[in-house]
Amino acid sequence: MTGRPGRSRRSSLRSFVFGSVVGGAIAVAAPRLRRGLQQPEGERLPSGLEAFEGAPCWEYDREQRSEQR
Repeated sequence: MTGRPGRSRRSSLRSFVFGSVVGGAIAVAAPRLRRGLQQPEGERLPSGLEAFEGAPCWEYDREQRSEQR
């Protein structure tokens, strides 16, 4: 260790306090932010292959397959 003996302890304490304040602020803000990201009732996002159906690339691919037959 170089420098004064108390400096390391002060630096560690300052880092701990700063981390505690930042972590506490995130813990308080997270539920508020998450509420804003929730979907309205009754509206759901499609999952799996259903998410791709109706996309322009999906329609193009289906047209190509039907023309080949």
